[in-house]
Amino acid sequence: MNNITIYHNPACGTSRNTLALIKHAGLEPTVIEYLKTPPTKQRLIELVEAMKIPVRALLREKGTPYAELKLGDSSWSDDQLLDFMMQQPILINRPIVVTPLGVRLCRPSEAVLALLPVPKLEPFTKEDGEVIIDTGARQNN
Repeated sequence: MNNITIYHNPACGTSRNTLALIKHAGLEPTVIEYLKTPPTKQRLIELVEAMKIPVRALLREKGTPYAELKLGDSSWSDDQLLDFMMQQPILINRPIVVTPLGVRLCRPSEAVLALLPVPKLEPFTKEDGEVIIDTGARQNN
């Protein structure tokens, strides 16, 4: 039974490393390439609520139209920010991972370790050569 989902952008190194860490744990997640198949607005609201973060914390600035849309302006409501993310999914920060242990924006990629429903993993080497050591600590949902 597959109960792990990653909202993934294969062009993003952090997203690729997060997916690789999940697979390193012997898990095969459902991969949603959110630029091709964006979540619905309602699903995005559910994810934000589950992560217990403000909508604004899910906005991606780098490599997006964030600045030209003036999304740093605090007068935008959460609903308006969500609408921008629906219109231009590149504005959604990634990767978002959903597991039985919780939901998290996994930046840096090793943040996914707390969500993996498996015992402590062997060391993992990220694309840039950084070695990640799993402490075995897991999130309580």
